Amino acid sequence: MASSLNQRMVFPVMVVVGMFCLLVTPSIAELPRFKHPPKKQQSLNILVLGDWGRKGTYNQSLVANQMGIVGEKLDIDFVISTGDNFYENGLKGVDDPAFYQSFIHMYTAPSLQKTWYTVLGNHDYRGDVEAQLSPILKQKDSRWLCMRSFILDGEIVEFFFVDMTPFVEEYFTDPGEHTYDWEGVLPRLAYVSKLLKDVDSALAQSKAKWKMVVGHHTINSAGHHGSTEDLKQLLVPILEANNVDAYINGHDHCLQHIIDNNNGIHFITSGGGSKAWSGDVKPWKLEELKLYYDGQGFMSMQITKSTAYIIFYDAFGKVLHTWSISKDRNVAAWI
Repeated sequence: MASSLNQRMVFPVMVVVGMFCLLVTPSIAELPRFKHPPKKQQSLNILVLGDWGRKGTYNQSLVANQMGIVGEKLDIDFVISTGDNFYENGLKGVDDPAFYQSFIHMYTAPSLQKTWYTVLGNHDYRGDVEAQLSPILKQKDSRWLCMRSFILDGEIVEFFFVDMTPFVEEYFTDPGEHTYDWEGVLPRLAYVSKLLKDVDSALAQSKAKWKMVVGHHTINSAGHHGSTEDLKQLLVPILEANNVDAYINGHDHCLQHIIDNNNGIHFITSGGGSKAWSGDVKPWKLEELKLYYDGQGFMSMQITKSTAYIIFYDAFGKVLHTWSISKDRNVAAWI
């Protein structure tokens, strides 16, 4: 379902306005750090996918196929997963066949045989969290790298992966019928406080040309879940103070691009890896919302020292939206 941004919005819509370095080095804060320099000097090329693990259903297999095609064209360096890796309730353990059905046997294209840097989503917390974090999964498939929070150093860009689910108080106070695995997180306030301190410290000391934060939950979103107030209050001031260029998330099952007028941060949602919510979109400021697509798909990023090019694709490989983010934020525009 598609439409373009000129002077009005129609709902529901799509609105268009190498090898992994195995060395883990000590972080400048408390977060583990991984190095993954680009294969090519001129750019770092990646794919971003979220909310995907459904054993091939809800067009997951179509998205996977197109990712393979685009990944080959761009000769990608790695893949970022924004969480909700296995539905509905995470993994049952390290031997859960879902790891094969939803990951190993799904993303089989040669271009996708690169490291997948992965964070946890709220659905992952409904299963055995330690299973997804276990090195046993990396023994089953060397591409898999999942941690609660960590830093990925791509030389020209640093990605700060942050465990967002514990920030959402509702999961603790009103979980409904769901059971969450909070081992390693409790007491919650101490966990969140330390994580905020570590992220703030790491961002402040970073000398990377680009700084981008990756987490599962939305901060600004016109989608089904909408904006996450807990994160707006706790995390946005840290993003602003440390001149973060973009926040990349999943959680809302859509593709979305918002540029916040107040701080210039790009809020990018890539949560269309499988099941999508057609027509489930909230009103948003037209001057901020550059894309909203209520179907399945994924995103690519090509990052150079001066520019980050982002492209959104649907499940059939059609380009939905392109944007060029310049280090001079006043220059950012459609490609």
